[in-house]
Parts: sequence; C-alpha cells; structure tokens
Amino acid sequence: MSRRAHVTSGPYAPPEPARVLTARSADGAPLHVEVHGPEDAPAVVLAHGWTCSTAFWAAQIRELAADHRVIAYDQRGHGRSPASDACSTDVLADDLEAVLKATLAPGERAVVAGHSMGGMTVMAAAERPAFREHAAAVLLCSTGATRLVARSTVVPLREGRVRTWLTRQILGSRAPLGPVTPLGMRVLKYGTMGPGSAPHMVEACAHIVHACPRRARYAWSQVLDSLDLAQGVRRLTLPVAVVAGTADRLTPPVHARELAGALPQCLGLTELPGIGHMTPVEAPELVTGKIRGLVATYVTAGDVQGDVQVKEGA
Repeated sequence: MSRRAHVTSGPYAPPEPARVLTARSADGAPLHVEVHGPEDAPAVVLAHGWTCSTAFWAAQIRELAADHRVIAYDQRGHGRSPASDACSTDVLADDLEAVLKATLAPGERAVVAGHSMGGMTVMAAAERPAFREHAAAVLLCSTGATRLVARSTVVPLREGRVRTWLTRQILGSRAPLGPVTPLGMRVLKYGTMGPGSAPHMVEACAHIVHACPRRARYAWSQVLDSLDLAQGVRRLTLPVAVVAGTADRLTPPVHARELAGALPQCLGLTELPGIGHMTPVEAPELVTGKIRGLVATYVTAGDVQGDVQVKEGA
C-alpha cells in the first residue's frame, strides 16, 4: 500500500506554502522551513514531534494562515530536513534558534507551539537568546520533560523495570515500519491516539509517521530515552499554556500536570477526555483556538513587523 509522506486530500492534507526557505543551524545543518499566510500578519512558529513533519500541523496551518504568518519547519532527520550524526536536546534548541533567526525580523515576537518532541525543543531552548528575543508565549501539546520511557503506558503492564525495558525495545526499535496498511494503522492508533479517533485522522498520522526515516526514528528515540529537561521547564519564564489528552499512552497526563506545576507562568492545563498523544490532529479546533488566543493576548500590534523582509537561507 501507499508510502506517501502525507494524505493528499481532506483537512489533513498539507496546504501549499507561500514560500519555502532553508535555515542553517549552528553546525551548518540545513532545515526545511515553510511560511504560510500574509507576510505582515502576526507570527506563529510550529515545532512538530518525533517521527512527524510539517504535515502534522496541516489543520492548524490551513485555519491560521488566513490571518497569521505561520512558520513550520521539519526537525532534522524528519520530513525534508536531512539527517545528521548530531542528535541531542542542544541540537533541537540550535535548530529552533536558526528557524527563528531566519524567519523573524529583529525584535519580532511570535507564539511558539510545540507538540511532543517539539515541546521538548521549546524547553531546551528556554534560555537561548533568539528564543528569548522572539517568543511571546508558548503552547505545549502532549509533551513531557523527563522519564518518558518509564512513564509510557504503551505496554499495558504495571510501572516498573519490566515495562520500562519492553517500552524501550518498542520505541527504540530499528525495524522498518513499511507502507501504511490497515494493520499498521491499528497499531499506530493503539499506541498514539485515542480510541475514538476517526479513521481519516489515523490515516493522516500513519502516513506521516511511516514516512519518517528509520535512522532518524531510532537516533531521536535514544535522545528521548535519556531526556531530562526539568531545568528547562523552570527557566521557561514566559506565558505557557499546556494541552494533554487523557488517553495519551506516550506522554500520559502526569507529565502535563508536572509541567503545569513547575512552569513559572503557566496559563492553565487543558486535559482532553479520550484524546491520545496526537492532540493537534485529534482536537484540531481546540489546538488552533489555543494558538489564536495566545496570539491575540501576547502578540501586540508593535510585535508585527509590517516591513519584514523576506529572508532566504543558504
């Protein structure tokens, strides 16, 4: 069956960007960046999660681009950003900084939304100069700061060493996922989505996840296995809203509750009953609404650069 990188019709088909550019990270790694919407509109930056791509944000891009400048990028090794031997939380922060510098004018501020590893990217970048200059507020979706493997409930056993070991083998597997099949979609739905997720949502996520190169999937799984960003959470001092699904097996709600308790300026935690890990796909209107609300509250008229010049990466 199909090995397409995304669905080609419906609400989760990625819209065509207004422009595409390449941002160069601190080590020279190229990052695929898309810009959607009017150049003089308030800015939103979207950071996707592990095994995903810019296509994951299709529903948010489609709605927000009418009156926002939406910037989405592929994490290195994902989508159209080539893999590299460098994989770490510092690299995630470097890459986000590079995207902010490449797309926003000096002093321009934006709402930054991160899902899963994208949220971890934000935590890792909390004290970076470019992040502090450009981030006005943050939305964290389905993410955590530490103990990701130990707390995952993908394996239906009591928490402990056996469950952690089995989870590590599953999430860190080097096995190819292959083309999208009905069985593959059932497996992906069980592991990453809520039980009520509509078939078209599952199909959209399956195409994105199955398209992630095996090398990148494995390399970043090792980073997530040893993740500890507790200090980054405490240093994320700007306004932050948190969204989590109660049926999330990859980052169960305990992570979101801990984030809400540790963030210096948490705007609140929204727990979505029956929703799994893929909140921007499973609850697109709510996630889009959260982003809109943050822009309306924290990105002022003075933050929108009407004379933004188009920046092009090397």
